[in-house]
Amino acid sequence: MLLFLGVGTQIGQEFPDVKAFRNAIKEAAIAQHFELRIIKSDLIRYFAKCASEGCPWRIRAVKLPNVPTFTIRSLEGTHTCGNNAQNGHHQASVNWIVSFIEERLRNNINYKPKDILHDIHKQYGITIPYKQAWRAKERGLAAIYGSSEEGYGLLPSYCEQIKRTNPGSVAEVFTGADNRFQRLFVSFYASICGFLNGCLPIVGLGGLQLKCKYLGVLLLATSFDADGGLFPLAFGIVDVETDQNWIWFLSEMRKALEMNTENMPQITFLCDGKKGVIDAIRRKFPSSLQAICMRYLTESIGKEIKNSRIVHLLWKAANATTIVAFKEKMAEIAELSLSAAKWLQQFPPSQWALIYFEGTRYGHLSSNVGEFSRWVLEAHELPVIQVIDQIHQRLIAEFEERRLKSNSIFTVLTPSAERQLVEAINQALTYQVLRSDEVEFEVLSMERSDIVNIGTRRCSCRDWQLHGIPCSHAVAALISCQKDVYAFVEKCFTVNSYRKAYAEDIYPIPEKVQWRKMSETTVNEDDIQMVRPPKFRRPPGRPEKKRICLEDLNPEKHTVHCSRCNQTGHYKTTCKAGVTKVIKQF
Repeated sequence: MLLFLGVGTQIGQEFPDVKAFRNAIKEAAIAQHFELRIIKSDLIRYFAKCASEGCPWRIRAVKLPNVPTFTIRSLEGTHTCGNNAQNGHHQASVNWIVSFIEERLRNNINYKPKDILHDIHKQYGITIPYKQAWRAKERGLAAIYGSSEEGYGLLPSYCEQIKRTNPGSVAEVFTGADNRFQRLFVSFYASICGFLNGCLPIVGLGGLQLKCKYLGVLLLATSFDADGGLFPLAFGIVDVETDQNWIWFLSEMRKALEMNTENMPQITFLCDGKKGVIDAIRRKFPSSLQAICMRYLTESIGKEIKNSRIVHLLWKAANATTIVAFKEKMAEIAELSLSAAKWLQQFPPSQWALIYFEGTRYGHLSSNVGEFSRWVLEAHELPVIQVIDQIHQRLIAEFEERRLKSNSIFTVLTPSAERQLVEAINQALTYQVLRSDEVEFEVLSMERSDIVNIGTRRCSCRDWQLHGIPCSHAVAALISCQKDVYAFVEKCFTVNSYRKAYAEDIYPIPEKVQWRKMSETTVNEDDIQMVRPPKFRRPPGRPEKKRICLEDLNPEKHTVHCSRCNQTGHYKTTCKAGVTKVIKQF
């Protein structure tokens, strides 16, 4: 009989070593659906037979003298046991599954256990337990990317490499008792300078739950560049999301900004509106403004009240530029659902509606934290150091791509701002302008009349002051007095600001093997602490979806009743009255 061991196999076939032979015989047993019973297996010989009772199949292999090569000496009998493809296979161990999925995991970190089950059944016709596939994925990721424990241990060295290759950057690890990981903060010098010199003074805050072995939360701070694109400012990782950790994160961010500017800009923060986050912002950035991210608000009300029309009206209300328009949309919401209107009362309009907001949000009602979160979705199950490396690599690529893009733009404004202004110019050509004095104008259109003051850069439609780009009424007034329309656009929308945002490079760090050699010349190795993982780790299995009540933990005891003696506290089978009766009969 010829045994299939990856290729046609027969007596005398050789294998590089004993490991290669064992893998081949295991692969053959799984593919042909028979179980092995190993009689003898060591470094010089291998003897096995079919595990099915009465099946005559045997195989024997030995090591050749003076070389690691293994060869098949005998191959006896033919399988008479049939096969069973549905009940799994003893040879399909976790290690075998790891070898099967390793290449797939390299290409797709999010290769799910259910996909592993499907692929193994499709290729080999066997069914393995879900838990075994899950363990194999965990072990495979550790083999490729290192263990979670090793990841925490490398954090101090990784931070040192960031600061060495990107001077001026902030990268610090903080530990608690027993050197256990507690907090990490990273902000690249290029991000700090880019935000201060070329971005909108808006910062979005948010968190992403990591799913690695020891869990943790990724804290994010993002801004908007001149073209409205995502601009990562800083990020951190903490063991758990708490008010204290948000205070620490914002404190580190303020220190990073203060090291690079004498005049701290007035920042508008977009967040989820939770009291702990708002209090942290007010403590560390007392002159800042705070607004609730509309994406968070609409997602929250969508969970409470299943009505897409309400979500649509809420966006309309948030974007309203007049009090009348705002109240109309809020009245429509109340008409559709009183519970929705009541739910919204916990969020004052001054925290989310443009018309009531004290500062300027340049038309941005939502933070772009969610977009940044998608950068690390592929790595959020990996060790913490892989999460940082994923962000680092993405930042390098994004800064380089946008720097090249900025050099290919030859307009005054960025593409998005240019389109908005051109549209306003086209509309302004149909308006009639009446001049009151040097700075004030009345602009007449088919539907309405608006008052424009080019001195204070305000229009009665409020669009100019809310977005920072002249509205069509303002453009009509500026053109009528032969003013340069582009000179009245906020400078944060210019191509020059866009170029400043990405003027600095973010540099990669060397390969891990070079860290020790470089550290010897810059940092005393004894000064680099060894960080241990957090004390608490992810519990096994799927998370509970239903809360356990205290009543469930202490249920009332069920009173048992005996059908023989009509007494409580025991069953018929343990009734002593019956035993006594039987004894008396004897």
